[in-house]
Amino acid sequence: MCNLICKRSVHLFDLFFSILNQFPSHSLPSKMYYSISLSNPSKIPSYHSKNSKAKSRKTILYHHKERVPRLLPSEIFPLMKTHQAPHFRKFRMVAKNETTKPSSPPSLSFLSTLASDAAQFIYSSIFKAIAPPLDPSVDPKHVFTGNFAPVEEMVPTECPVVEGELPSSLEGAAYIRNGPNPQFLPQRALHSFEGDGMLHSLRFSNGRAIYCSRYVKTYKYTTERDAGGPVILNFFSGFYGLIDVARYFRFIGQSMKGQVERLKGFGGANINVAFFGKKLMALCESDLPYIIDLTQDGDIETLGRWEFDMRMFANMTAHPKVDEVTKETSAYRVNFLSPFLTFFRFDENGVKQNEVNILSMKQPSLIHDFGVTKRFMIFGETQLVLNTAKMIWGRGSLLEYRPTITPRIGILPRYATDDSDLMWLEAPGFNPLHVLNAWENGEDEIVMVATNIKSLENILVKRVFTTLEKLVINMRTGKLISRKSLSPKPLELGSINPSYAGKRNRYVYMAVMDEIPRASGVVKIDVETGREVGSRFFGAGCFGGEALFVRKETENAASEDEDDGYVVTCTHDENSGDSMFVVMDAKSPELDIVAAVQVPRRVPYGFHGLFLTREDLSSL
Repeated sequence: MCNLICKRSVHLFDLFFSILNQFPSHSLPSKMYYSISLSNPSKIPSYHSKNSKAKSRKTILYHHKERVPRLLPSEIFPLMKTHQAPHFRKFRMVAKNETTKPSSPPSLSFLSTLASDAAQFIYSSIFKAIAPPLDPSVDPKHVFTGNFAPVEEMVPTECPVVEGELPSSLEGAAYIRNGPNPQFLPQRALHSFEGDGMLHSLRFSNGRAIYCSRYVKTYKYTTERDAGGPVILNFFSGFYGLIDVARYFRFIGQSMKGQVERLKGFGGANINVAFFGKKLMALCESDLPYIIDLTQDGDIETLGRWEFDMRMFANMTAHPKVDEVTKETSAYRVNFLSPFLTFFRFDENGVKQNEVNILSMKQPSLIHDFGVTKRFMIFGETQLVLNTAKMIWGRGSLLEYRPTITPRIGILPRYATDDSDLMWLEAPGFNPLHVLNAWENGEDEIVMVATNIKSLENILVKRVFTTLEKLVINMRTGKLISRKSLSPKPLELGSINPSYAGKRNRYVYMAVMDEIPRASGVVKIDVETGREVGSRFFGAGCFGGEALFVRKETENAASEDEDDGYVVTCTHDENSGDSMFVVMDAKSPELDIVAAVQVPRRVPYGFHGLFLTREDLSSL
């Protein structure tokens, strides 16, 4: 493909100079040459003998009938193969006689300027089409810097408790968090939402903490590890220019030849961690989950892909919902072709139950999370559409913001067998990212607490503004009764007491977003009053991540008070370079620090985590 692009580029330049050759002889003297400034003339092996007349070693003279496009195979094509655009070279025409000094008749002044501008335009247009500069939001050299930069794996290592004491509720338990950590940085686009998943865990025993970090050994990771470089394309980041389109068709060719196994999935398993069906799993929504094991010594092992669905491009949400009463798990997948959304569930043993296709959706919408009550599943159809055609033609990200679409909320009976009882209601301006909880208020009302993306046009930029909102829906009338913002702060990556999932709850714990997923602090919000009732900020230059609630355990059972527990997160001090695992008192207004564990090395900012009890670990 690159050879084809190069040949066509040469033909464009030939065409330009062929047109130039058609001018009458009295307008274009036979002794005219073209002076071309080069960054590295040593790469040009040989040229016309008249090149010796060049005034500078960095200038080469060409007769107008010679093939100036020789520059393409000599300097430009080698650079194209490394996906680097060459420095811009300015073309200018000068008149030079073999026996006299150069002259530029006034009659040629306009023609000289016109030819120079045309050459510059053609040259820059070609390279903008082939490999345009990447926006900083998808440029890996810009995105994965500072504490977003990847780190190496680390074997189980003991960590010192530098403040307070680890509470007894953590004894024998473990914390594990997921996030993107690219094994290789590609030359082209890579968004912070992509990159190979790396799990960071802390296992607690006898007042000590053992830290470990390991890659999720996905098909993508192992394929690229064995190849020694990037192989699988980053579809979410998108394609920008002809060079990315060429790589896409090459990738398709490799798939058709069996060099890349399409049924193995291409996801990085980098978004979330879930525990259900007696399995611990690393998840992303572009692939099936990967089963993980935490060993007794605190190490992390990838056991393999959970292939409960063997179709091509099989996937599952990164946010499955577990019912602690029935032990069932609800989930869904988003499809590029109709049906664009499919719900399903797993029983207590992880056996998949019937599927429900949502046939009333007319385009593939980004649905990142959903809510589950005793009787219903609630999800939002957003203004973010998955546009594969735009991506394949090299015009950007897979995601496309369509302001003409009116967002809708869909409410589906939890045990429906088809979508005939699906209720849709319009919710202008509501584009949910994460659903913190949803519950039924009597027979007629559903309450949902979720984050809402307020700046969809900047969805790929880290500084996306999201607010926490509470919605009340009347099921009898099918109307949205009320919608209220619970805080003026940009809040994301929050949690509740998991015992209250699907039931009425009062408190949510949210990270205050400096830029996703980097948080400057944590706040506790009372969803009944809409007031902030607790907060802690990490200080100048110090940032954390998701605010995860951990129940306080007694000898017999969990505490009955909803907020009786701890809020945990990983923080990083960008001034000192220290990373900490911080345990905060969820009841206190200042979210007082109960314990702080110093992690032996930097922990990059990531996404979602999970707390596993002793019982959870024993059932793995």
